[in-house]
Amino acid sequence: MSKAIYPGTFDPITNGHTDLIVRATRIFDRIVVAIAANPDKNPLFTVDERIAMVKQICEGMNSVEVVGFDGLLINFVEEQNAHVVLRGLRAVSDFEFEFQLASANRRLNAEIETVFLTPSENHTFTAASLVKEIAAFGGDVSSFLDPRINRILSDKLEQKRSKS
Repeated sequence: MSKAIYPGTFDPITNGHTDLIVRATRIFDRIVVAIAANPDKNPLFTVDERIAMVKQICEGMNSVEVVGFDGLLINFVEEQNAHVVLRGLRAVSDFEFEFQLASANRRLNAEIETVFLTPSENHTFTAASLVKEIAAFGGDVSSFLDPRINRILSDKLEQKRSKS
């Protein structure tokens, strides 16, 4: 049984992320979407909020599991008894960073492979950080997000503005 770990912050989950998840289900028997706590990225949503959003989007995808994790990815992959890390490459600019991560992970555990998928053309430039920035300035991000996630993002940004 093939199992892949798809790690990320998913802050929030975009249509590009969803595209990769759906396509990965055609390749692997099980996909674990691993939501990284990653406080260094200063996420807008809590880990629990991100897990809830991804679970909502992946509802009905029986081969997909959504969990949070904190710590070293390679340790999480080992704990999950997986041998594949799934990563998305949007553009050439992603490659150098992703290549470094894959190389470091291989040095830590040579039994774990990194597999890269490129998103569909209409999601090539969809980055959660860019989506949040556009939304924060009142831009329309509906083409980047599932309508449910778009509402959650709008509500979160409104709450943030009302606190300021």
